[in-house]
Amino acid sequence: MASSPQSTTAGLAENPQVAARLVEREKLRTSRFDSITSLFMALILFIGTFVTMLFIIWLTSRWSFAPVAIEPIIENPAGRGENPEGFERDFEPPGAEEVEELMEPTLQDTLEAVTDAVSTVAGALATTDTASTATTAGTGAGDSRPPGPPGEGEDIIPRFERWQLNFSARDVRSYATQLDYFKIELGAIGGSIQGVDVASSLSASIKKSFIKDTASEKRLYFMWSSPSPLMQFDRQLLQSANIQLANRQMLKFIPKDLENKLAVIELEYSASKGHPSVTEIAKTVFESKSNGGDYVFEVVSQRYRKPRK
Repeated sequence: MASSPQSTTAGLAENPQVAARLVEREKLRTSRFDSITSLFMALILFIGTFVTMLFIIWLTSRWSFAPVAIEPIIENPAGRGENPEGFERDFEPPGAEEVEELMEPTLQDTLEAVTDAVSTVAGALATTDTASTATTAGTGAGDSRPPGPPGEGEDIIPRFERWQLNFSARDVRSYATQLDYFKIELGAIGGSIQGVDVASSLSASIKKSFIKDTASEKRLYFMWSSPSPLMQFDRQLLQSANIQLANRQMLKFIPKDLENKLAVIELEYSASKGHPSVTEIAKTVFESKSNGGDYVFEVVSQRYRKPRK
């Protein structure tokens, strides 16, 4: 049987604890206002977090960190330039004794020499690397240094003889992009022009410059050692810079930073093959390879020298 409102009210009046519980329940019930307010609070928190993350991404993208400096590898190959001071390598005119030895002996001198040779033992004289008083005879002992730049140094094949750089490109545009990435500049030398014409910024608007004092140019450079299709690309780029090429040699100038990176790559590769010293390297061939949107030089082959006995 359904109860009437009067009977329910009467029941609540008879049980005050139930009435108080119902009143508290009504107070704790979520209202429409609370639901909408919570929705907006969550939305504001989400938008605030999203904007903060975007701001952090924007801020970090504007930061520029300087690349870690690589300690330069300095090589000092031995060469045969102007001889340093020292008895063993000094060139001296023949002394009085040597002049006499070069003169045509007489018959009597020849007979006396034959007689002496029968009764004497031959001896050998060797010069020493000292600053002691020398006789009037010449003291030069030849030059044991290999060809190369002047001065003393280590027994190293110079980089310009030891290194080979290989490139691969589908067209002149991609080839110029590679050169610009490595900051390699093209040049032309020789002919009737005294100096070097240089072309840079090859993939954009090519810039032309001129080096009159070639002695001041200290960068490592390479020439073509064998015919290649890329030679035509070099020719096109230099001609685009209005550089004359008649009877001239084309060059590639390597910046110092790239030269040092190549030296580090070369030494790491040779060390991994059991040759930790650059004195053991005879030839290193590098190749430019695409690495995503960048380029990197890798060692594709390396030959080593036979150890000296």
